[in-house]
Amino acid sequence: MITDLMDKFTHIFGQGLSNGFYPVPQQAIGVGSAFEGWSPRAEGLVYRVLVPLSPPPGHAFHLELDTAGMPQRNFCVRVELLCTCTREQLGENMLCFLHHPEEELRRNQDPSLLHTLCTGSYLDVEKTVHQFHRFVRVAWLHLPQSRHWQLMLQPSSRSCKFLLTKGKEGIMVEMLFGVRQGDTDIFVSSQPTDVHFTPSTTWLETYAVAEAKFFRHIARQAPCDSCHCKCLQLLSRMLMGVGFSTYTLKTVVMHLLSTVPPSRWCGRDFAQRLMDILKYLHRCLETKQLNHFVIGNEKFPTEISLPADIRVVEPPNLFQYLARDPDAHSRAMHEYAGLLHQ
Repeated sequence: MITDLMDKFTHIFGQGLSNGFYPVPQQAIGVGSAFEGWSPRAEGLVYRVLVPLSPPPGHAFHLELDTAGMPQRNFCVRVELLCTCTREQLGENMLCFLHHPEEELRRNQDPSLLHTLCTGSYLDVEKTVHQFHRFVRVAWLHLPQSRHWQLMLQPSSRSCKFLLTKGKEGIMVEMLFGVRQGDTDIFVSSQPTDVHFTPSTTWLETYAVAEAKFFRHIARQAPCDSCHCKCLQLLSRMLMGVGFSTYTLKTVVMHLLSTVPPSRWCGRDFAQRLMDILKYLHRCLETKQLNHFVIGNEKFPTEISLPADIRVVEPPNLFQYLARDPDAHSRAMHEYAGLLHQ
């Protein structure tokens, strides 16, 4: 249902934006636990999708790495105007932003992206999200789902969140927006951050699409009764209220999925694989070292496209904070003991 809804949204967005110079949305990609098959619980479930954005005609996007003040790689998306004089000569109804007088452009053509959703020369996350909030509100009225469901937009500056309700049933959807790095499965996205202040021109590197593709890659190889998602589902439920994040758990399981053969994840192996996950987590806690699964992983499936530098760089340590803070490490070991007891 969510996939169908997003396809319809994207189609209407494309029609409504065709006369202006706004980022062009592409087919949405489902990411996160709901689409990977291991969501810990039905209540509070968020269906998260990433909507890739392409530059409008006469524009180009350039990703510029900005490493200042953030715990992960983040980028700015610089917008460049391109010459379109050739298109005009071919009879296309578009004036060149670079070579036509400003007065003629103002009189005969919508403003460029630089004058609508940018701050300076950079695509602004909050302006982009605000614009798509407006598009969702208008597009919803043209969708067949609007006859049976009610849509309530939720406040969010870096994503477009909305709740669909029908009677007692409710579905939360979060649309993130992103720009693809070349032709790879790595994006920079509008995802919210834990940092108190994130500049509105900052787009965070996300590996969510590559990770979702990894789960599909495993599903094609695993037995039909594979228990890897059930392990994740059970342990992530137990983690609620504990200091470990579900992403930590997911990273541990992805590492094991790349080392333990698919044939050993059958339903009968559930208890053993559960213990393997807990032992792996314990070893990482003791050494205060849990490597990122995508970055610096030369064994990552080659069918999933990554920028060349990501495979060979030193992988970030997700437990670096434990090495810096002895109190945090003591709490983590105590919480692990509680998890093991459960």
